[in-house]
Amino acid sequence: MAALVQDLRAVLLSQKLDHVWMDTHYVGLQFPDPAHPNALHWVDAAGKHGEQLPLEDPDVYCPYSATGNATGELVYAHYGRPEDLQDLRARGVEPKGRLLLVRLGVINFAQKVASAQDFGAQGVLIYPDPADFSQGPHKLSLSSHRAVYGHVHLGTGDPYTPGFPSFNQTQFPPVQSSGLPSIPAQPISADTASLLLRKLEGPVAPQEWQGHLPVSPYRLGPGPGLHLGVNNRRASTPISNIFGCIEGRSEPDHYVVIGAQRDAWGPGAARSAVGTAILLELVRTFSSMVSNGFRPRRSLLFISWDGGDFGSVGSMEWLEGYLSVLHLKAVVYVSLDNAVLGDDKFHAKTSPLLISLIENILKQVDSPNRSGQTLFEQVVFNNHSWEAEVIRPLPMDSSAYSFTAFAGVPAVEFSFMEDGPMYPFLHTKDDTYENLHRVLRGRLPAVAQTVAQLAGQLLIRLSHDHLLPLDFGRYGDVVLRHIGSLNEFSGDLKARGLTLQWVYSARGDYIRAAEKLRKEIYSSEESDERLTRMYNVRIMRVEFYFLSQYVSAADSPFRHIFLGRGDHTLGALVDHVRLLRSSGPGALGEEAQVARGLGFQESRFRRQLALLTWTLQGAANALSGDVWNIDNNF
Repeated sequence: MAALVQDLRAVLLSQKLDHVWMDTHYVGLQFPDPAHPNALHWVDAAGKHGEQLPLEDPDVYCPYSATGNATGELVYAHYGRPEDLQDLRARGVEPKGRLLLVRLGVINFAQKVASAQDFGAQGVLIYPDPADFSQGPHKLSLSSHRAVYGHVHLGTGDPYTPGFPSFNQTQFPPVQSSGLPSIPAQPISADTASLLLRKLEGPVAPQEWQGHLPVSPYRLGPGPGLHLGVNNRRASTPISNIFGCIEGRSEPDHYVVIGAQRDAWGPGAARSAVGTAILLELVRTFSSMVSNGFRPRRSLLFISWDGGDFGSVGSMEWLEGYLSVLHLKAVVYVSLDNAVLGDDKFHAKTSPLLISLIENILKQVDSPNRSGQTLFEQVVFNNHSWEAEVIRPLPMDSSAYSFTAFAGVPAVEFSFMEDGPMYPFLHTKDDTYENLHRVLRGRLPAVAQTVAQLAGQLLIRLSHDHLLPLDFGRYGDVVLRHIGSLNEFSGDLKARGLTLQWVYSARGDYIRAAEKLRKEIYSSEESDERLTRMYNVRIMRVEFYFLSQYVSAADSPFRHIFLGRGDHTLGALVDHVRLLRSSGPGALGEEAQVARGLGFQESRFRRQLALLTWTLQGAANALSGDVWNIDNNF
């Protein structure tokens, strides 16, 4: 890694960039202890350790797992989602006090462990089931001896300095992120999972829970006792982010940021090498454009992140360190991570503000699969709605998520995926260039080039357009969609003398403010630089307006009311309102786990509604411009 840092820095210094620099953070990472490897044993009825089960690769582990020992009977819990555990309970198999065997996929490792903890499990074993990967004689698949790496911190950044940058840990109080699990977790191979599944008794698992291991049928358990010992140790580790910048000509203090993770567990071809290669190619391309006289309006910031495989640690620590600057200056973040995992489907995980721009760019870039077609024509080929086909929400395990949910900067991550099962080698020692090239049947260069063109076009528009091409009206539709799920409960709320009227009113003000700004821009002089800059400042801060000003960034880092996590979010309000009709935790989503069993509380509802309404109203007011232009209808 140290050699790679020097290589990348040398490449950036050799290009036509205005500034090249590095930032080093000292972060708390967790590693296996070679002297005390993690272990899994059968336990007999008397509680004595029996035969040890093979953990075939002692290097594979779950960073940020709780350390220590967990003993209990084994239960099979499908993907480990809250609804899976609820289903187990409904079938008479209690997860509480037991060890859970869960499959890789659908949700990330951290979410699996968090829901297991919520349901009182003692520990979690995570394995790759062949049913979730490509099947067929000509498809490459993961070896049955391979376990898959994944961190289990439900959050991003260094969990030992939540809300603070890890420049020097000594000055901060010894706090921990609330997203750290209190139960141990360990990845295991498909072969070890087969040994465990064969011992399970109890009811047969439902048809959709059956996998493709040589065990028929899969049963839910419980099975014999197991003992899991996790001995990972924490180490303060220096990580380095590398930066290169091309300064803008008329708005140099507004940054368009593009980044790629540099580190990976194992070879990391798909995980980090492709993104880093595309990043360097974009640096080279823009550098040669600058040599030929190109000068963007806004500054371009190219970044190589470290610590990505521990939960976007490098990017989150940078955001925490410079938050007060970035929310005023960063226009958009473009992530190149996970850019090429296949070549069948194309997804853009993005903030709503970028959807219209992405649509325009898809119409300008050629499809890597279908000659003579643009990417847009490829995705609407079967009369699909392009948005339903392409647009996805930002996932927490992407560096783009923290930019939006924590810093209030619109972000996007592009990915080409396989149609159907996922790329099998991510987070394993088999994520090699050769394997990625074979999965793509030799098409890796063509697909990577398409991603580079997409990102490049996006950067040109965002850094060069006179007026920022961000669709600030989109959030009106987002609110409407969420309000739709609240509407069905308006009768139940009315019966208690409660109303959602304030949210409707705030949404109305937001839509009117967006419309007013659009008309103002339309009728203004494009050559008026002062006016253009004022409009751009209002547009680029829209995402930031959706960070709740009423919760602390240290306690609730993801303050975004649509994308974030916590009681201030629209998702938490919807989950809480659902309790009006549910008895017990069956209908609860993830956000509502805290309120499990408490039922609907009027005081909590009023507080959530107030937090939401005033954040939305604040966004409407800010979009309206100066304080004398605000036309509130309250």
